[in-house]
Amino acid sequence: MQEAQIILARNDYDILMLLLKSGKSHNTFNRNDAEELHKELKRAKLVASEDLPPDIVRLNSAVTIKDAQKGEIIKLTVVTPGKTNIKQKKISILSPIGTALIGFGVGQQISWMVPAGKRTFTILEVVNTALEKELPSESAL
Repeated sequence: MQEAQIILARNDYDILMLLLKSGKSHNTFNRNDAEELHKELKRAKLVASEDLPPDIVRLNSAVTIKDAQKGEIIKLTVVTPGKTNIKQKKISILSPIGTALIGFGVGQQISWMVPAGKRTFTILEVVNTALEKELPSESAL
């Protein structure tokens, strides 16, 4: 849905492809969302984790976004499905907003279809602290 180039760390790409191939994604979101994520992944520019710019959204990023329609500021963390916790504002990478944000950076606007309809968000801040160095086992996902 978004035409700008996205940048992904190779290990994040591997994790996302593992999630899609394992079928675990089908419990979290529908087939259309899975296809959209797969399209995004296919066109991504892949880089080593250490070469990923620090303001790019990746797995475990703490992100502050602004909803263009409502003007609302939203803070969330993008995680794998097993770590999702709505009360802690940890959203799955496989959710529509998680899929929309991955690979984009501070200052970029993203338009994406979410359950409430098409929304536009601006990424205000990205904090990447506890970055995963290795691909977790499938059971950890």
